[in-house]
Amino acid sequence: MSRFFIIVLDSFGIGQMPDAEKFGDFDVNTIGAVSKSDKLIVPNLKELGLFQIEGVKVSEKIDPGRTHTARIARMTEKSAGKDTTIGHWEIAGLVSPKPLPTYPGGFPKEILDEFSKQTGRGVLCNKPYSGTQVINDFGDEHIKTGDLIVYTSADSVFQIAAHEDVVPCETLYEYCRIARRILTGEHGVGRVIARPFIGESGNYTRTPRRHDFSLLPPGNTMLDVLKAGGRDVIAVGKINDIFAGKGITEYVYTSGNAEGIERTLEYLDKDFDGLCFINLVDYDMLYGHRRDVEGYAAALSYFDEKLPAILGKLRRDDALLLTADHGCDPSYTRTTDHTREYTPMILFGEKIKPENLGTRKTFADIAATALDFLGLDERLAGESML
Repeated sequence: MSRFFIIVLDSFGIGQMPDAEKFGDFDVNTIGAVSKSDKLIVPNLKELGLFQIEGVKVSEKIDPGRTHTARIARMTEKSAGKDTTIGHWEIAGLVSPKPLPTYPGGFPKEILDEFSKQTGRGVLCNKPYSGTQVINDFGDEHIKTGDLIVYTSADSVFQIAAHEDVVPCETLYEYCRIARRILTGEHGVGRVIARPFIGESGNYTRTPRRHDFSLLPPGNTMLDVLKAGGRDVIAVGKINDIFAGKGITEYVYTSGNAEGIERTLEYLDKDFDGLCFINLVDYDMLYGHRRDVEGYAAALSYFDEKLPAILGKLRRDDALLLTADHGCDPSYTRTTDHTREYTPMILFGEKIKPENLGTRKTFADIAATALDFLGLDERLAGESML
């Protein structure tokens, strides 16, 4: 019985990719930004080899170390995107040569007219917007009229914000399902996202009852291969949403990093044969998009504190892989969006020989590695790093 754990530190990029300017990003470096904070204390990640990954540039005050206990690499995103959906699909072995549609000028009238017709509610905003600012700017009008706050970002998302006292969460989720059915074909956005909030005028806050309704992956991923092979595929956090449930045998949602880590520790104590795929979202949602360098650094330090407990529960036939799905440089002021960056790959286990593999050509090498480790021969995109 073998177990392979993948933990995605959502948005933890390690330096811009050569084509970053095509995505509107200039001199971005998530790890470089947080390394300047005194709140970044990550001795366990350092011991594994985080700072020795090829191309990593951090503050001069950080000693990268001379030895590493894990197999490490810098991962290149081959897909044409820098969003959560495409990043996770590629990690799972599915490369996306075309970007998902984005709407810098808002959604077309015919889309919103059909959405309003099916929900019976009007629409407010319809622009790219900060998720925290949009509820402050449109929350009062939403409460007065009952119209839904619809907005987007630089990512391929259709987001619907509603006050829980005006639109109960289950109703908001149904509205998202309606939008998901409408947004197909050329308008097939990566995710429709429910963004419930609470509070009073001038003091609105988003709740943890967010829910993502993702586009179905257009091809097979390692999740499908594992499930078809009779293996367990366990999703923690928003993984089930990202893959629209495809290829997953068991899932649990989490309210944030702390609960995600606790659920991971629980699964480390359980017997299963296959993959446990975990997303820790706070780096992106709470700190990256909000351009909070100190919060981002503190969150990484919290994970590092928990890392010995995670590593200590690994069994002889287990492996743990740490990575990310894109960047979100919290010091970057041109936008509040994701940044096109390389990501880290740290692979640890009793049977894993420490080695620096340099720079890899695609995130999909992670899927090939997981399938190789778990003894499945079917090849997707990517090459095994074992």
